[in-house]
Amino acid sequence: MSAPKYKATWKTLLLLIIGLVVFFVYIYVFNVDIWEIIIKVQQTNPYYYILAAMASVLDIVFFTLAWHSLLRFLSVKLSVFKSFAFVWAGIFVDTLIPAESVSGEITKIYLVNREQNGAAGKATASVVAHRLIGMGINIATLLVGAGLLLFESQLYGIMLGLVLFLITAISLFFILILLLCFREKWTFRIVDGVIGFAERISRGHWRLKKLREEVVEIHRAFHVAIKEYVHAPRTLFIASLFTVIAWVLSMSVFYLTFVSMGYPQISWSAILVISAIFVAVKSVPIGVPFEGGLPEITLTTLLVFFGVNPIISATATILMRLLTFWLRFFIGFGAQQWIGAKAVITRQDTEAGSAPEWKS
Repeated sequence: MSAPKYKATWKTLLLLIIGLVVFFVYIYVFNVDIWEIIIKVQQTNPYYYILAAMASVLDIVFFTLAWHSLLRFLSVKLSVFKSFAFVWAGIFVDTLIPAESVSGEITKIYLVNREQNGAAGKATASVVAHRLIGMGINIATLLVGAGLLLFESQLYGIMLGLVLFLITAISLFFILILLLCFREKWTFRIVDGVIGFAERISRGHWRLKKLREEVVEIHRAFHVAIKEYVHAPRTLFIASLFTVIAWVLSMSVFYLTFVSMGYPQISWSAILVISAIFVAVKSVPIGVPFEGGLPEITLTTLLVFFGVNPIISATATILMRLLTFWLRFFIGFGAQQWIGAKAVITRQDTEAGSAPEWKS
């Protein structure tokens, strides 16, 4: 597996700026005064906002512990610290390549395989199992939140239709992934078909025999690992527990941000539905790096729909994105730099150790 290399370019930064400009134009359409937002930000209670920042980081900590427990069960010897570094690096890549978690998960698989050559199949299984756990929690979040809002008569019209659509779509995708996990012949045919198609369109210029052999090996290891998880309820319970804790912490970021603004009136049922929809929308690969603009517009719109004042909605969106995007982005950047420097040092040590010794 070749190393995935991602870096921010001037085009990436330009798209980020465009996205943010679109967001500010959007809130201007709502007749929201930018200066009022600045005043609201200045009035934020730093104590509660720091608690929200801590919750945002702890969210990733428990997310990592869940993934690490799945890896450890498969005898992938990876330290907790390196697991943290790989997850943060994946988050950094996700901000550069707009396909939420997909690009980050590929990065984690590559890093694990580089750490332990031949572990790509097991790493893929751990990532897929973790994704299924997360999807299950997301479906449950939508169901519980929608049920509470229906009871409170706050869910209707377009929003009710959107929630039902997301529940259906995520559930179908969840079932599809499960089928592919346990139907080895299906996944093999898909992989073989993709490689065969690549060979045909290249008109023989791409020699993919070696790649095919590597993929088949990873494919088999993946399905063996998935079957091992079926007989490991304790491991799945631990991973699910850590993921639920991470989910609670992510909800706390929403709530504590509003508390820091002196606006604790937002209901937990609304937070459940808004966060679940926000995650779903953020997961759509739209081709805009850094998630610029669309997540902010989505979050602000959802808050306004549930009765939050447009000024409060826009301010809360900015404050939350500082924690769930920018804070994580810079931590992820630091992790990516550490991993890169560590790889260079390791390579230099290896080359020095293999150099011939000259005797006088």
